[in-house]
Amino acid sequence: MKPALLIPRLKRFQGLKRQRLILRNASRRSGFFTACAGGLICVCVLFTNLSSAQNMIEYPESKKVDQVDTFFSTEVSDPYRWLEDDVRNSKEVEQWVEAQNEVTQAYLATLPYRQEIEQRLTKLWDFEKYRPPAKRGDKYYFYKNDGLQNQYVLYQSDTYDGEATVFIDPNTWSDDGTVALGSTAFSDNGKRVAYGVQDAGSDWRTWKIMDVESGEVMADELKWLKFGGISWNKDEESFYYSRYDQPAADAAFQSLNLGQKIYLHRVGTAQSEDQLIHSADDNPEWGFLPEVTEDGKYLIVTIWQGTDDRYRIMYKPLGDDHADTELKFLIDNFDNEFSFIGNDDDVLYFKSDYRAPKKCIIAIDLAKPEKTNWNVIVPEADEAMVSAGMIGDYVVAEYLKDAKTQVKLFQTDGQLHQEVSFPGIGSASGFSGKRDSTETFYSFSSFNRPPSIYRYDIASGESQLIRKADVDFDGDDFEVSQIFYDSKDGTKVPMFIAHKKGLKLNGKNPTLLYGYGGFNISLTPGFSISRLQWMEMGGVFAMPNLRGGGEYGKDWHKAGTKTNKQNVFDDFIAAAQWLIDNKYTAPERLAIQGGSNGGLLVGACMTQRPDLFGACLPAVGVMDMLRFQKFTAGRFWVDDYGDADKDPSEFEALYKYSPYHNLKSDVAYPPTMVTTADTDDRVVPGHSFKFAAKLQESGAASGENPLLIRIETKAGHGSGKPTSKIIEEVADLWAFLVYHLDLEPKFE
Repeated sequence: MKPALLIPRLKRFQGLKRQRLILRNASRRSGFFTACAGGLICVCVLFTNLSSAQNMIEYPESKKVDQVDTFFSTEVSDPYRWLEDDVRNSKEVEQWVEAQNEVTQAYLATLPYRQEIEQRLTKLWDFEKYRPPAKRGDKYYFYKNDGLQNQYVLYQSDTYDGEATVFIDPNTWSDDGTVALGSTAFSDNGKRVAYGVQDAGSDWRTWKIMDVESGEVMADELKWLKFGGISWNKDEESFYYSRYDQPAADAAFQSLNLGQKIYLHRVGTAQSEDQLIHSADDNPEWGFLPEVTEDGKYLIVTIWQGTDDRYRIMYKPLGDDHADTELKFLIDNFDNEFSFIGNDDDVLYFKSDYRAPKKCIIAIDLAKPEKTNWNVIVPEADEAMVSAGMIGDYVVAEYLKDAKTQVKLFQTDGQLHQEVSFPGIGSASGFSGKRDSTETFYSFSSFNRPPSIYRYDIASGESQLIRKADVDFDGDDFEVSQIFYDSKDGTKVPMFIAHKKGLKLNGKNPTLLYGYGGFNISLTPGFSISRLQWMEMGGVFAMPNLRGGGEYGKDWHKAGTKTNKQNVFDDFIAAAQWLIDNKYTAPERLAIQGGSNGGLLVGACMTQRPDLFGACLPAVGVMDMLRFQKFTAGRFWVDDYGDADKDPSEFEALYKYSPYHNLKSDVAYPPTMVTTADTDDRVVPGHSFKFAAKLQESGAASGENPLLIRIETKAGHGSGKPTSKIIEEVADLWAFLVYHLDLEPKFE
């Protein structure tokens, strides 16, 4: 399998300067030419034969197997089933991955501006990054990255704006930066902290315990934790957590996550001695989130079974008098969301969609828990409530108004206390605290505004700027707007558009359209260095708020799920068409990008409308919609997607848009670079492997456009990826787009 060196579409380049740049990149990175005159002569010979050799990439061989499955009397071929095998367990898949990466890297080596893009991206990335502080015990803690550190460092300080010292530095845990600090859980008075270690981007966490004052890491080690956290008892000597049974050694990154259980761990003991608190053997698909109320009076258990916000709630009183008390149900169905946010003694507060599709706050008194006694203290608003918590004596509720952040504080009797004022269109995050807090902290950013950290005084309602990111750019050079367009069925869909000021609407602007559209997740206008660079180089960035997300509440989400999923793709295609019709761009200069469920979005849209796009970047996507539920966390996604094995109407809908199954050999697909990672145990890489293999089969027969896959090693779904790997990947993506969208990049 020889990766042919190709210098693609050179007829599009004009001028000796750019040709020399291509030659320099090829000779430097490809390994095909030596740094001598003879090498240059060889390259020049290639130049004379480009008209006959353009883009004839020799893809690695992807064998086909005779695999046919039957769904409700429909036979479905799956010729690349073997690529579902874990790369760690299959030599054949490992060799395929190596060969694909060799071809992709050889191709990327020929692209102009790749080095300049990485240099500028590195410079932009090199600024101090902070996350909002939080008080734990009598200390403040915050995450900081000095600039190019692979992982954020956790710092400790006596005051929120004083001198800080390193508390936990995960950069010391590995030489290549692939081991990350997953999350932390401090005991009530800040005496101890439990923290999760994430290796190679996997969803699995190994938890350890540290004595805060001495910095001593104890011998305790908890394994096989995923999709859950830790909640300390008031005694600071024990905590509750949920975990799965240890999987088989060869199935840790692929087997279904079933049978989660709740345990009680006592500090200083082995995990094998932990007390089993609750399991649901009859319902192995149930997951559990245990949480001790802030006053230590109750254990609240949230039960979930998928990605929909529909929860059962169990509880039990704590303390020596209740050691043998069993958990009992407060909510015994999955009809609605009940997200626990706090309590006042026996009154529990929940964010809920009970009779409120855009969410409300409900108080339930355990002394009289019947529905007739439930008290709606914050009613449903016109805007969708996306999160809520309790700080001091207030409920802090975050809303989205046309995908822009609003935050309001309410008294526990429902009276509005105040609304937080933000400096423009953007996104806010943070607002954590405890019932005795008088302050909280948040971060605010937008497409053209780097993150700034604010201290918020709850009594006065005043925000104090305490840290501001210093990025090497001028935000005033860019503009952000929001428009509304009609989707295929007439639904109004909002879209943010960001670019340099002075943009000419001439239909020639290279444009990147990014989307997600699923799982009740909302896309808001936040800051991104990679997107900033794209705009700085002269590109337009557009982000629509597709159905399937949470921007307008439950109804908006449901309108993009299961048999309604085509609405999401229609919304995205309509966004592309709007950008074209309004002279922002043209099909050959329009790229689409998305990750995970957004990777599915890109895969579905490029198979449905390959004529509409100039390049496609599907990342860690769900590409086989008939088998996703058979691996790791995939079974949770049936809430959004449906299940091809169980429902004929859902099978029909899934089969109709499944990217892997809808690739055709007689279609010329746009230039495409699929990205995934070998340790992705959220969306297993077999999705991308199979899609790329079939895409290359189609491309080899029908077109000259490159159809590549870039497979990161020692990385997962995205979380915990080191800065160095992120910069390398973004530089590859932007070089791919710069070339294929005919962008003449500007470097500040």
